[in-house]
Formats: sequence, structure tokens, C-alpha cells
Amino acid sequence: MKLTKYTHACVRLEKDGRVLVLDPGTFSETDQALPGAEAILVTHEHPDHIDMAAVVEVLNGPGAPAVHAPAGVAEKLRAEAPGAAGAIHTVDPGSTFEAAGFAISSFGGQHALIHPQIPVVANIGYLVDGNVYHPGDSFIIPDGISVKTLLVPLHAPWSKMSEVVDFVIGVRAPQVYQIHDGLLNAAGLKIVETQVQRLGAKYGVTYTHLEPGESVEA
Repeated sequence: MKLTKYTHACVRLEKDGRVLVLDPGTFSETDQALPGAEAILVTHEHPDHIDMAAVVEVLNGPGAPAVHAPAGVAEKLRAEAPGAAGAIHTVDPGSTFEAAGFAISSFGGQHALIHPQIPVVANIGYLVDGNVYHPGDSFIIPDGISVKTLLVPLHAPWSKMSEVVDFVIGVRAPQVYQIHDGLLNAAGLKIVETQVQRLGAKYGVTYTHLEPGESVEA
């Protein structure tokens, strides 16, 4: 499949002329990622992972895509786009379904802890075609499978670099690309990526940086 990374956490997947988009958030180029999407997967409710206005706009337009999301996000979307309620699906962890011709498995269920005084929200990680894993805002490792392509949250208010490295080592996907890098400047990005690349290589991991809009075969 063709994988295109956009700024921060948004990824577009294309296969056999069909398009699946994950986490089209407010930091991302949704005007480039969403056109032609047959399905959208949303990991959780934070704006950097779902641009509500952009998603509601496509839901209210012709050929509305199917949207799969945790219950809270699905409920908000149904309220904002009642005419497309039938295209909005609630996802629970541990489920399997098809979206835009891709086989999806869901994992996790809870956003990583930011601070004890900040409520924890639902978070769903998605494995696409037994290949590409987008964990959203969590370091949940899928059980019982071998991930081929990992999208690693490189930096977040809820993580530290050692946890990022340990997640990459724990999943041990042969190929790793970065997501959730929108809060890093060039210097910070280089520091984190250098360690992920260096330490991951000891465990057979190849880390590759993708620029916004860059595409690879996954």
C-alpha cells in the first residue's frame, strides 16, 4: 500500500484505488489528506487527531466517507452531521472490521496519562492489513501479532524519550516512521530521532524520517 505522512499524526493509505485516512487533525493538511477518502479512522478526541470541522464538512458532502472512532468522538460527529449518522461507527478495542477495503484490528482503549488531574479519554490504536500500526496517543503493543510498519508517536506531553525508544523496541517492527512530531523544532527532532534510530537498530528496526506529504510503500 502507499503511505503518505502529513504534519503531526495524520496518515493517508492508498490501495487498489481506495483511500483510508487516519487521524486528520488540526495540525495536519486535511485539505490534502481527505479528498477521495472512502473511510476515516480516528484514534481519539483531541483536536490534533481530529479536525471536527473538516471531518463534518466531508460527512455533509457528497459521497460521505465511513468514519470509525471511539464512542465519544462518534457521538459528537453524529450530533454535528446527523444526515451522515449511518456512516459513523463506534469502535471498541479488540474488534475487527473492514474500512475502504482494508482489514482493521483495534487495540488499547485508553489515552496515555498526561497528568493525574487531567481526565483520561478513550484512545484506539489501529492495525491496518496486518501491516501498519497507528497507536494514537498510547504505547499499547498489539498482542499476538507481528507489526510490519510502526508509526511511532515521537514526542508528546504524555511521553519521554526513553518510553518512545522502549515502545519501538517492544513492537520490533522492521520499519518505523514517525508521527506526533508537530511540537518539536528541528533540533529536538534530531535528538529524538537519532536515539530511536541508533537504539532501534540493535533490535532489527529501521527508522526512516518522513517529511509532510512524503509517500512510501508500506
